[in-house]
Amino acid sequence: MTEEILVNVTPRETRVAVVENGMLQELHIERGWARGVVGNIYKGKVQRVMPGMQAAFIEIGLERAAFLHAADIAKPPPVSNGEGEEAPLPPAPTRPITELLREGQEIVVQVVKDPIGSKGARLTTQLSIPSRYLVLLPRARVIGVSARIEDEDERARLKALVVGCAAECAAARSGAATAGEVDGSPAPTHGYIVRTNAESQPAEALAEDIAYLGRAWSLIEARVAKARVGERVYEDLSLPMRAVRDLMRKDVERVKVDSRETCERLRTFAAQFMPGLDEKIEHYSGARPIFDLYGVEDEIGRALDKQVPLKSGGYLVIDQTEAMTTIDVNTGSFLGQRNLEETVYRTNLEAAQSVARQLRLRNLGGIIIIDFIDMTDPEHRRQVLRQLEKAMARDHAKSTVYEFSPLGLVEMTRKRTTESLERQLSEACHECGGRGTLKTPETVTYEIFREIVRQVRQFDAQRLLVIASPQVVVRITDEESAAVAELEEFLGKSIRFQADEQYSQEQFDVVLL
Repeated sequence: MTEEILVNVTPRETRVAVVENGMLQELHIERGWARGVVGNIYKGKVQRVMPGMQAAFIEIGLERAAFLHAADIAKPPPVSNGEGEEAPLPPAPTRPITELLREGQEIVVQVVKDPIGSKGARLTTQLSIPSRYLVLLPRARVIGVSARIEDEDERARLKALVVGCAAECAAARSGAATAGEVDGSPAPTHGYIVRTNAESQPAEALAEDIAYLGRAWSLIEARVAKARVGERVYEDLSLPMRAVRDLMRKDVERVKVDSRETCERLRTFAAQFMPGLDEKIEHYSGARPIFDLYGVEDEIGRALDKQVPLKSGGYLVIDQTEAMTTIDVNTGSFLGQRNLEETVYRTNLEAAQSVARQLRLRNLGGIIIIDFIDMTDPEHRRQVLRQLEKAMARDHAKSTVYEFSPLGLVEMTRKRTTESLERQLSEACHECGGRGTLKTPETVTYEIFREIVRQVRQFDAQRLLVIASPQVVVRITDEESAAVAELEEFLGKSIRFQADEQYSQEQFDVVLL
């Protein structure tokens, strides 16, 4: 299996695509003024304590107050490393929220879930800071290993290395006498979770990560001491950096970046934290846009459709609602070759593989209900379920798949920390009263910018005229005027925009003059 990571950088938007065997598997989007806040650490203030909900609302400087549950204060929740890998920490009884917090109290919190829909961000006081191979737990002493590292000898080796390296770092900073003793050896002053990427790594690599995390935590502590309420004291890396840190493994063939400046930054970052892997990062300088070359743009368009065709002729229908996501499997035009049961079984096997890919690509999370076509053979049901679990194993997000219900439905959950792809790129349709969706003017704006670049590279013209809907043109001329000026300077062409009431929000034309 060949896996590539593609990084597309434009002035206002960065996109990262994970492509396996030529097929898009994951898409991550970051827009300059709308970066996610998951992983960020803030100095907040308790705005309101609600005993009936065992929770509190915390002011951290975002548009809406964030939500902190008592369980996220009284006991450490499972700690995710950004890949869906979780390590359970020792349980502790949940005390009443009124004993833990009071209104007006200042508190240091970390965002574990972005604001989604009408809900504010979800917080925890159990801070965690990720690096390439480890996750630092500054307020814990536990040493955990990712459940995805299954070899017991390797798990024991990694745990012993982290304990030793962490203790050495602690002793170096404060002296062996103050580092503490556990079973005759110095005890680490912080907790750590060993990530999947750490498998087979030498002690030197883990020691570098521990030293880096120690410096990062010292800086955070210094900032917390000086910060005002609502101030951010730690921010996770930008999307390209996170992609290299979290997605780049030894089996990744290459990382292609269409921005020379970003490429150099990623190479420097990789050379410092991932020696040997920096050689896989290369600059893409082709005339054709990188996402066009790999068919990613077409895949993104298809990922916004409700219906997903299967190679056999069957299809999936995916409906995302506020409460859950439902997926219906249909045979479509697939007639099979033997009998009905065999036809249904083959369709469901293919559907299980496709469902796993669509969940990952569309970033669908929460409760998911899959309505496979009814099968009478219990062995067929087991095989379909096994195929779904196997396909989900490559997903970085934590997921749990349950057995078929009495109604023949498969219930599953998938960890969600950010909005789905559809909700990032689309908004409720004004024309149909919310029954469907349209691409946002922001999304159409960036499509127009990409189309302008594409047209200029293919054809010779001195001036360009863009005809689009009034909503899009207003956004471009008002909010994106600086971006247009940058684009004109970059291309050496003059660009004019004309609003047309007959154009829908997603329609536009680029005319060469």
